[in-house]
Amino acid sequence: MMQRWHKKRTQVPLIALIIFIFILSTILCNERSIQKIHQDQGHNDDGHHQHIIKQIPLYKLSPPQNNTLPKRPPVVLDRFSTCRSTVDYSGRRAEQVVQMPESNYWRSAVRADKRSVSPNAPLTIFRSEEYNATVEFLWAPLLVESNSDDPVNHRLDERIMRPDSVLKHASQWQHADILVFNSYLWWRQGPVKLLWSTEENGVCEEIDGRGGMELAMDAWANWVASEVDPLKKRVFLVTMSPTHFSSQEWKPESEGNCYNEKTPIDDEGYWGSGSDLPTMQMVEKVLRRLSSKVSVLNITQLSEYRKEGHPSIYRKFWETLSPQQLLNPTSYSDCIHWCLPGVPDVWNELLFQFL
Repeated sequence: MMQRWHKKRTQVPLIALIIFIFILSTILCNERSIQKIHQDQGHNDDGHHQHIIKQIPLYKLSPPQNNTLPKRPPVVLDRFSTCRSTVDYSGRRAEQVVQMPESNYWRSAVRADKRSVSPNAPLTIFRSEEYNATVEFLWAPLLVESNSDDPVNHRLDERIMRPDSVLKHASQWQHADILVFNSYLWWRQGPVKLLWSTEENGVCEEIDGRGGMELAMDAWANWVASEVDPLKKRVFLVTMSPTHFSSQEWKPESEGNCYNEKTPIDDEGYWGSGSDLPTMQMVEKVLRRLSSKVSVLNITQLSEYRKEGHPSIYRKFWETLSPQQLLNPTSYSDCIHWCLPGVPDVWNELLFQFL
């Protein structure tokens, strides 16, 4: 049954909108950031977009209702609690190995308590001295070693990976007590080139994205199978994050995307084209051989409904927008990443239930 998104009765105070200056291209949907971005990019600010943002409510996730079952107290997801989320793991290290847009997942987790932070790209470290706990963000978009391991200097159309080598990243995974992995959208950007470890200067063969992801997942699974003791280390795999590029998928005969959307999708059976079922089936096949060593955090379906949860045009763009683009906001709307506060907060609430 469908879990439904409902409007929150109270809004998160503005103090919750913390900007981490050590993180590149922070995406926040708050009015002041939008005004500055529009001024920097030469928008004629008529107040229209700000009015739109002010009217967008925050949502919380509620469990499905089943009238055929006996009445039970509702299951409520815990909000971020310092005691709940850190005391039980005092002295431990948690590491998220993710790609964009799941970097907002990490930002959502650490903004709950910003005791101390030490940036060191591609590894960003958050340290809570009070609770002797560390949360780290490791940029490893293809899981295995690749020429995209630099979070700034990389090109999506020139991806080269070593499908049999996780050694570079695994050295960072070894010390963590809790590992949260995700890898999906980078595999949806066309074919990827392969360079095997035994062919230092060899010719790169090319493979489609899903095939490349399966090779990377196999290498990752081999490491988990041989190196992870589930009694000492918790491993989570987060499922794919949906995109909302075509409004025809939730509103037939319309032409648009997530731009100017204000409410979630209420169609219980909705599934967008951005979430690839064959890829999910491939991942499921890989996970079967890992038994209980990996827990799956399935955020795909609940996030499918949140077409209004993306930053759209309200973010920093690193390249100057053309006059033609400015006249057509749907042409440059970001329907991949997620706003904070927003959907990634719920992902972390679900993760905390496991912990």
